[in-house]
Amino acid sequence: MMRHIEEPARAVPVVHECDICVVGGSCTGVFAAVRAADLGASVALIENHGFFGGVATAGLVSIWHSLADTTGSQRIIGGLTAEMIERLQRRGAAVLDANRPLAYATLNTAELAIELDDLVRSRPRIRPFLHSRFVAAVGEAGRLSALIIEDKTGRRAIAARYVIDATGDGDVLARSGLPTRRLGDLQPPTACALIHGIDAVARCQPGFALGAAVCDPSRPQALPRGCVWSAAVTGVPGLTMVAGTRVDHADCSDADQLTQAEMAARRQVRAMRDILRDHPGGEAVALAALPATIGVRETRHAECLHTLTEMEVLDGVRFPDAIANGSYRVDIHHSDRPGLTFRYLDGREVYSVPGKPSVSGRWREHRLEDPTFYQIPYRSLVPWGAVNVLTAGRLVDADRGAYGAIRVMVTCNQTGEAAGVAAALALRQDAPVAAVDAAALRQALADGGAVML
Repeated sequence: MMRHIEEPARAVPVVHECDICVVGGSCTGVFAAVRAADLGASVALIENHGFFGGVATAGLVSIWHSLADTTGSQRIIGGLTAEMIERLQRRGAAVLDANRPLAYATLNTAELAIELDDLVRSRPRIRPFLHSRFVAAVGEAGRLSALIIEDKTGRRAIAARYVIDATGDGDVLARSGLPTRRLGDLQPPTACALIHGIDAVARCQPGFALGAAVCDPSRPQALPRGCVWSAAVTGVPGLTMVAGTRVDHADCSDADQLTQAEMAARRQVRAMRDILRDHPGGEAVALAALPATIGVRETRHAECLHTLTEMEVLDGVRFPDAIANGSYRVDIHHSDRPGLTFRYLDGREVYSVPGKPSVSGRWREHRLEDPTFYQIPYRSLVPWGAVNVLTAGRLVDADRGAYGAIRVMVTCNQTGEAAGVAAALALRQDAPVAAVDAAALRQALADGGAVML
């Protein structure tokens, strides 16, 4: 039987009163706060780390996927994502493929963290709370009046009229009684790392494949066969961001499992370094940086007014309340077998395992015309029973296949902007979040630079 300790009742000081409180300072959360502030709302922004950016900065994930449809010719994503890429480009901290200007961007995530600071500081209506952890919600399920945080000062409360859960794990929803669910087969988390000298190994070995090398089953410390990819760190010659670790069957919304996953992933990072050191040219290989947090793909899912389905994504269904567009493929990292499965809007399917030939097929027959992008409806951000609470980021309601596409950053960023704008519109009318007019929401997003199709 678990032992319990009774805490004495205590009065928690209200340190701040605001219109909207955003919990989670990833790019998704920052963009929500910025859009709400630009529409006149006062905003509190709570972040556990000492800097903003979430998995992009704390997790070292340095690639943002395409802002275009699958043809590469039509821009489908704008807003603060495009603005941030442009800001970083001016500092030489973002690189795009010169032949495909709307293709993915490689970012220097240290520079990204500082740009996000500047974005927040330029909005006086935003009060940031760094090194602050959300611990409790005050109010009835669906209608919250305040959030409790713990920080260096102690236990404090932030009173807010509307709340946006951008925690990724649905911490606000779970602790306030709003509905969430977990799928039985969670996609495994990955810890990235910055490694120096991989380019030297590649120069010494024509045809060198990083994934095949670090997942080589002949080596006792080989990594699990998941997905291994890498990107040069923009502006730092010889330094590479590597995403290759894989911790199966870890639910990182559980504190103990998160602890074990973090440590297991770091052991895999060290194993990666040791394997590469054994290759020709490997004497230059060294660990340069570890992430502040493991990259979590999946934990809780919000239960919202609409669950986006895989077929709605793959068929490119258009929604009258669409607030985000995407073209990233369905990408499912398996926990019950090696590798991952990609499904594309043109009907192709690829099963990929590092070090082995990919297996290609089709999830549907050829069509005369394929969709070139998909959409997320506002209803997938509104939890069942919510009066003044919205979701954003990877928490958005989707089934397994749809989630495998929309969980990437360029899509999550758009949901942050949409939640911030929707909360500000609801605030103006003192209305429940479900009552926000879709046409007004889409117009306000477009006015702020988002692409509405």
